[in-house]
Amino acid sequence: MHKVASYVAKQKPKSEKKSSWLFKFFWRFLLVGLVVLGAYAFYLDAQIKHGFSGNKWEVPAQVFARPLVLSKGEEITVQEVIDELSLLGYRKVAKADSSGEYSYANKVLEIQRRAFQFPEGAEPLRHLVITWQGNRIHNIQDVTQGRPFGTIRLEPWLVTRMVSGSREDRMLVSLDTIPELLPKTLTLVEDRNFYNHYGVAPLSILRALMANIAAGRTVQGGSTLTQQLVKNMFLTRERSIVRKVKEAMMAVIIDARYSKTEILEAYLNEVFLGQNGDMAVHGFGLASYFYFDRPANELSVPEIATLVAMIKGPSYYNPRRNPERVKTRRDLVLRMLFDENEIDRAEYEKYINMPLGLASGASLASGKHPAFMEQVRRELKDILADPTLQDAGVKVFTTLDIVAQRRAEKALSNTLASLQKNRNIPLEAAMVVTDSKNGEVRAIVGGKNVSFKGFNRALDAKRPIGSLVKPAVYLTALEDPTTFNLATPLEDEPITLESRNGQAWSPQNYDKTFRGQVPLLQGLTESLNVPTVNLGMQVGLDAIADTLARLGVNEPVDKVPSLTLGAFELTPFTTNQMYQTLSNGGRYVPLHTVSAVVTAENALLWKKAEFYSQRTDEAATYLLNYALYKVTIDGTAKRIGANFGNINMAGKTGTTDDYRDSWFSGFDRNNVVTVWVGNDDNQPVGLTGASGALPIFLNYMKSQSPKSLSRRFPEGLGIAHFDAKTGAVVVPGCAGSMSVPAILDVLPPPQQDCAGKPVRSTSPDGDKDKKSWWERWFG
Repeated sequence: MHKVASYVAKQKPKSEKKSSWLFKFFWRFLLVGLVVLGAYAFYLDAQIKHGFSGNKWEVPAQVFARPLVLSKGEEITVQEVIDELSLLGYRKVAKADSSGEYSYANKVLEIQRRAFQFPEGAEPLRHLVITWQGNRIHNIQDVTQGRPFGTIRLEPWLVTRMVSGSREDRMLVSLDTIPELLPKTLTLVEDRNFYNHYGVAPLSILRALMANIAAGRTVQGGSTLTQQLVKNMFLTRERSIVRKVKEAMMAVIIDARYSKTEILEAYLNEVFLGQNGDMAVHGFGLASYFYFDRPANELSVPEIATLVAMIKGPSYYNPRRNPERVKTRRDLVLRMLFDENEIDRAEYEKYINMPLGLASGASLASGKHPAFMEQVRRELKDILADPTLQDAGVKVFTTLDIVAQRRAEKALSNTLASLQKNRNIPLEAAMVVTDSKNGEVRAIVGGKNVSFKGFNRALDAKRPIGSLVKPAVYLTALEDPTTFNLATPLEDEPITLESRNGQAWSPQNYDKTFRGQVPLLQGLTESLNVPTVNLGMQVGLDAIADTLARLGVNEPVDKVPSLTLGAFELTPFTTNQMYQTLSNGGRYVPLHTVSAVVTAENALLWKKAEFYSQRTDEAATYLLNYALYKVTIDGTAKRIGANFGNINMAGKTGTTDDYRDSWFSGFDRNNVVTVWVGNDDNQPVGLTGASGALPIFLNYMKSQSPKSLSRRFPEGLGIAHFDAKTGAVVVPGCAGSMSVPAILDVLPPPQQDCAGKPVRSTSPDGDKDKKSWWERWFG
């Protein structure tokens, strides 16, 4: 007995020891687990901090066209303004009283112009009333400020977004730039207790679990908005307990670290709301444009309900594929708003009877106007030293005139299709439209397939420019006014010169005939080769090369006689630069497509500096442009004068050897247009400048409202009279004389009258011989 008791006594401490060991192991295991969990939480916190700090997302650069500027007295039709408003997604209503609306009646256009952050600063919502007299704006009244305006501008159209390799697209919004009802509806439908929980809602999870078990499938989710944000921003689509735990932990960390406002804003910008081709549509900012073609701040109650309804399953509730399914769920969301007294019964009944009202989505179509956008990309490479800035939501303001661009694309495609008939050689073309005064590029077309993103002929196709070089030859001569004027006779006789490698070169006129002698004006107007070569050799090839450089041709040219007939290659873009300088009175302004770049926070990052350089003599350039005007009246481009009557324009046709290239560059008061037509393999196409490129120019101008040339008459110029054969200065009204503008200061006085008699000199020395002896002695 004693031994047994002694044995039990000895065993009891052993049991207690085992219990103590388990106790210690549990606490050590718990401590290690807490340390590991804390370390993991610390790791997750670092991930979250990195994801939420700075730029949370790669946000594509937004590219805007130029804003339409409206001025009192401007010649622009009501329909042209309404077309711009439609492009911008404005809604036509009976009475414009909300942002993005307009109404029109009896030549009075009322616009609620949207607020917009221009590069120069923010402009608020403006209530504008614009009236017309004929096709001119009579008055612009700002009802908001109760005063008239001389000039007002609409916000620029969003052309495209330059999406990076992530294939995600979004436009950021903040709570102060969206309707108050949007976050209310979002939390009501997706997370009623958003403002009361700490990132997770255990009761919601349990309730969803019970509902799913009862249904035998997933019919209800228990995730909070914070958990959904974590899933979208940080986690994969994997379904597992580990991933769910990670999601919950991160949701708690986010809720502890950030305010509900920050979390809600992040959700509004992150949520997936559909697919635009191969691009994912993220956030309400982009979805508002994609589905309703308007900014998020203009969303109506039914539109808000539609977007929130889609969150449950953007593919299943795709409004373009399954409109009835989406409408049913939208009406359910509207019922919830009614039950929560966010809308009244009358509004509820009105809204559920409204259609979805979807836009086409074309406003956000990617790849629009690729030829123009290519030039924008090239300029941005120089402007933005850090390429990652393009994914930081910068806003790029360009010079694109979307109306001009679309009309240029249509004119080129349609005209080329007509020219292609009865031709086996496939034709291609390119076109550049610029503003003559400021060098802003209005349109670029890179080929007949205007949506093709490949080879851009406007920027990269170098082809011989032929007779488009002739204005540079003639300008070189006219800059020496003591030797040359528009009436100077030029020889038109057979000529042989030494060209490359010592080979003989004998240029011919297009009609294979010689006229003996022609005035300088006729040589350019009729684009005669032999007089041009003679003139070019007289002024010198070095001088012509210098003139080309001053006009904006930065590429070297061979100084051989064929230079005078354009035997060197330029792109349409560079050729347009040359004609921009000519059209601008010799004032060179570099062609450009980007005018300003601002950050996502609307801070000015870069702005195009105003630059110009007077490269050629203004008076000589005026004389040259007079000759180019005569080209459109009497010369190779006289179809312009025949088609446009009293609207004066100027231009030059160009044709290269064997009819391989057809060119035309021309301008009206505001714009310079350059067109090239040819074959990619450099095969002859059988088209002159007048029969190939010129028709595209004509059809483009017919779609526009061209303005007649109006250039300041430079000081020292006037109308002079010359003998058409000899080029001698004559008195006015003589038969066989030509009256043209000239630099008067350097001209000698006429030597004889129309009858051939000497003209009395009006000089002091001449008068002395005519005075009587009495006058000579006594005065």
